[in-house]
Amino acid sequence: MIDLSTTYLGLALKSPIIAASSGFTDSVSKLKNLEKHGAGAVVLKSLFEEEITHEYEHTLKVEADKTGRDEFLDYLDVRIRQENLENYTKLIKQAKKELKIPVIASVNCRTAYEWISFTSEIEKAGADALELNVFVLPSNLSNSSAENEKIYFEIIKQVKKQVSIPVVLKISYYFSNLGNMIRELSHSGIDGLVLFNRFFSPDFDLEKLEVTSANVLSQPGEITMPLRWIAMMYGHAGCDLSASTGVSDGMAVAKLLLAGATTVQVASALYHHGVPYLDVMHHELTTWMESHNFTKLSDFRGKLSQKKYSKPDLYERVQFMRYFSDKESMI
Repeated sequence: MIDLSTTYLGLALKSPIIAASSGFTDSVSKLKNLEKHGAGAVVLKSLFEEEITHEYEHTLKVEADKTGRDEFLDYLDVRIRQENLENYTKLIKQAKKELKIPVIASVNCRTAYEWISFTSEIEKAGADALELNVFVLPSNLSNSSAENEKIYFEIIKQVKKQVSIPVVLKISYYFSNLGNMIRELSHSGIDGLVLFNRFFSPDFDLEKLEVTSANVLSQPGEITMPLRWIAMMYGHAGCDLSASTGVSDGMAVAKLLLAGATTVQVASALYHHGVPYLDVMHHELTTWMESHNFTKLSDFRGKLSQKKYSKPDLYERVQFMRYFSDKESMI
């Protein structure tokens, strides 16, 4: 009998496959459907710090001319923030009433400012954990890498003061010393790291000469980035590692677990195939486990990590070497 259960952030999950923050996790009916098809946990659609800021700025343009008083601007700011928070905590409360699987709240943030006070309300609403989706684009040329990285630790410090539920950090790979950053973050008091987040990337429309969005959904080949870094950090990180990006099927799940992931997060595959595709992914994973005589995830988790694999130097290779010089395997 195949057992897919696992423990993530101290929470018991019946499956390592988590429904990532997306349009599939913004209502109770959608969340119940994800649970029906076997999701081990759900990450609610993110509460965006950036969206709240933009909403305030837009409303300010519309209403600010009515009065120039500072107290009106303060009221407007508080009202918009409160409305967003109330809607979000309502979703958490409803989800906790209807679902048996863990409900993980999500905040997409760029700073360590006022929004952090929201996190205590998220905990009070009943969220089982909090995922912080953080990305500081290193585009400010006046900031050093150390200054950019400091923001992540400041966010963690401030949030941990507010909540006692598990805190997860979802990060990108845009760091000057990624391995060291992952290790330092993992020992900062957080309970988990998600490698890696997906963010807006610009593209050009050559006919309209406009800036558009590129590659909204991840592709199967993008699994290589989380695969490499989870495999390299397995045994060195001080918290759970969850994989995200390029999780296209059950075989991708198996690969990431072999690398050392505790769980995997999926969103793009659901957009491509629909929520029932979770059943397919679970079937593929269990079939693969049966073919290798694995009965539980711990039988093979981290088996191909750098720490456990017989050829650990392969993870340090950055050039294809013989791959483009002859027909032999690059290994």
